[in-house]
Amino acid sequence: MADLSVAKKSDLESFKNKANDVIYFKLVRKEEDIEDESKTFHPDMTHQLFGDSELIFGYKNLNVHIYYSAARLIPYLNISYRESCHEDQHGIKPDDVEKILSNELPPNYFTNLDTFRVALSEDVNFKPFGHMVDSYTLTPKNSEEKHFEVYYVKIEEPGFRDFHVKLQSFIKFYIDAASYIDVDDQQWDFFLVFEKYKENGEHKYATAGYMTVYNFYAYPSRIRPRISQVLILPPFQKMGLCVRVLQTFYNICYNRPEVLDITVEDPSENFQRVRDFVDARNCCNLKSFQPSELNQGFSHEMTHEAQLKLKLNRLQARRMYEILRLKATDRGNKEHYRAYRLDVKRRLNIPFLRNRRTYKKLEKSLSDEELSQTLGLMKKEQKFQYLENAFQEELNSYQHVLDRLSTFQ
Repeated sequence: MADLSVAKKSDLESFKNKANDVIYFKLVRKEEDIEDESKTFHPDMTHQLFGDSELIFGYKNLNVHIYYSAARLIPYLNISYRESCHEDQHGIKPDDVEKILSNELPPNYFTNLDTFRVALSEDVNFKPFGHMVDSYTLTPKNSEEKHFEVYYVKIEEPGFRDFHVKLQSFIKFYIDAASYIDVDDQQWDFFLVFEKYKENGEHKYATAGYMTVYNFYAYPSRIRPRISQVLILPPFQKMGLCVRVLQTFYNICYNRPEVLDITVEDPSENFQRVRDFVDARNCCNLKSFQPSELNQGFSHEMTHEAQLKLKLNRLQARRMYEILRLKATDRGNKEHYRAYRLDVKRRLNIPFLRNRRTYKKLEKSLSDEELSQTLGLMKKEQKFQYLENAFQEELNSYQHVLDRLSTFQ
């Protein structure tokens, strides 16, 4: 009986598939791309569709192909497998992959490849939505020169609502904790990135990515834009496009007196690095962020100048101060480096100082155990260890920014 149970479990294991490995995306520019395996790319994550295990159960040799026409993002889905499990034989149903994906893919996706081929030919007529706000030419490593354009658009632009649905169909594969936005809210701004290229003597476009921004009201008559979603599609990553589109957005905001400052909604670690790099590079040109000023500590002048000229809020201005002061600090000089470390740790210690004030108010009415549970208080040595760990994490993050800055100076 035990051997049968082990054999059954082993058989079920053979029907498990890692979703990240068996899903193949492709941005198709021409028919030849359909058969070109070098054009494929995988999702970064699938837990938002297939659960924390990121497994698809019920198939052997499963392949899920999701193709989009490069310009209009017309989708095509094909699911193939050698064998599927059966409930009456294996005691469990296979996952309904198409049903799960259909909740995320744009409606009316194609499942017939010939129909997709016909739709692909219509991409030649595609023109970007909105109006162009920036353009630039890049030369990626081991590649030829590429030209990109950035367009600003609002949701009421004819045809854009449908195109945005297609854009959003990527986010749960590439943005953690992703959610679809309420496009009927007129406070949303959209920035689209396209590659403009020439084929057979004609100019064509390929969708490279996009950014969404929500304009919050700031009393009494200003706005505080918040960057929400930023996605550069995998074939266009590691070209500096995220840096470019962010700086494009910044440049627009610099000329808008109604913009108080710019914030970011729950940034991922990767986007925070991009943001830090762009902000640090810009702050290097400010008078209050010069080395002679940095070594005197964080100042009101830094907050004021960063907000006035770069639309940075106080928290991000302080972060730029710490990054650039690290750059200006002689780490071989123990006193200089110690002063820097203590300065950062004083900022990291602020929540503990607030806890101390709360502690004094509550200790009269709560027992020691209740007080500890209420505040989550750390012992002194635990606090010191926490501060050191937090400092090292910040240092590692800041060093990534400085390494990138060094290649641009």
